[in-house]
Amino acid sequence: MSNVRTRLFFLDAIRAWAILMMLQGHFIDGLLDNAFRDSSNLVFSTWKYFRGITAPVFFTVSGFIFTFLLIRSPQTGWNNPRVKKGLKRGLELLAIAYLLRMNLFGLFKGEIYDSFYLVDVLHCIGLSLLFIIACYLLTFTKQKWIFPGVLAGTTLVLFIFEPIYKSMSFEILPQFLANYFTKAHGSVFTIIPWLGYASVGGFLSVIFTKFQEHKKLYTVLIPAYIGVGLTLIFLSSDFFHTVHEITGIALFEAIYSNNYLFIRLGDVLLVFSLFILLRSFLMNATWLKIGQSTLSIYVIHFIILYGSFTGVGLYRFFHHSLTPWIAIPGAIMFMFICSFLALKYEDHKIEFKAGISSFLSIARIYLEQFALIAFEVLKSVTEKVLRTLGLIKN
Repeated sequence: MSNVRTRLFFLDAIRAWAILMMLQGHFIDGLLDNAFRDSSNLVFSTWKYFRGITAPVFFTVSGFIFTFLLIRSPQTGWNNPRVKKGLKRGLELLAIAYLLRMNLFGLFKGEIYDSFYLVDVLHCIGLSLLFIIACYLLTFTKQKWIFPGVLAGTTLVLFIFEPIYKSMSFEILPQFLANYFTKAHGSVFTIIPWLGYASVGGFLSVIFTKFQEHKKLYTVLIPAYIGVGLTLIFLSSDFFHTVHEITGIALFEAIYSNNYLFIRLGDVLLVFSLFILLRSFLMNATWLKIGQSTLSIYVIHFIILYGSFTGVGLYRFFHHSLTPWIAIPGAIMFMFICSFLALKYEDHKIEFKAGISSFLSIARIYLEQFALIAFEVLKSVTEKVLRTLGLIKN
């Protein structure tokens, strides 16, 4: 089966939409003056709602794509090349996530700031990929339904028990580990419950792959996504309230009071159904390339907006200070600049990596020479000091 045939372009289109929504969302949320954050304003409330959809969509589509590539390989277990690639990708995302939070000026002073240990979206996606690989390796010799069953079960457990673990402090863990489970110290995302969206994406991918060759796949899939999505949005809260009234279990009332996880999952399914429906109109090469360059776009946006490595970014100078008339066109320009730079990087990635490799090689040679010279100087100075003290003879 050819790559052209198996590549699901509507997923690239979803990722392109999600990353662009993330760019404008981070820009406006970080720089818009608090005076204009009026939830009673229809425009702001609409923007706020759709901004809340972005992360669930991004996590779900990441889990979907990764699982799709993982299970379509004819090899299984450790022989599956996607396992090693996935392990490398997951660890790479974790490494990049920490690098983006590193401050070079702090390192020069011998300090690592607390913000370095905070957990963000890349940490969670990296761990989500590792989790999906672990589930796959533990279940690939079992019956075929067990792998998707574990993924779907993970989502249900994380979503249903969110009111319980949300209030936990995780003080028993070192703070850098606790940051993966609680926002108490400033983490933007936590692995729970966000892993749940990646795992449900993996579950949807398994179902999709099973029926991928069926000629009526999209005819069934689109209304199914719409039906389940609308049910989750409009009926899931009442369902949990009814279960609480029948059982008296307080957990279900707590879910009913803050049922954002299941509602957002409904939003995700509606977004998926819309992009699948419009898949024939989403074949623009640039748009799809943006969807395939999300990591590069994320890194570039983090550097420009938050000032990775230097601490000097737009956030430092314009934090909560812009009016909508500046913030909105600024967000559009920000999306364009980040996308343009990322696409240019992708076009010249090989040359760029070769340049970095060459630079590091030259730097290593000079460092080795410097180390040898420094050693000889230190040796000479040490001998002179010891002679002066009479500890060694000429």
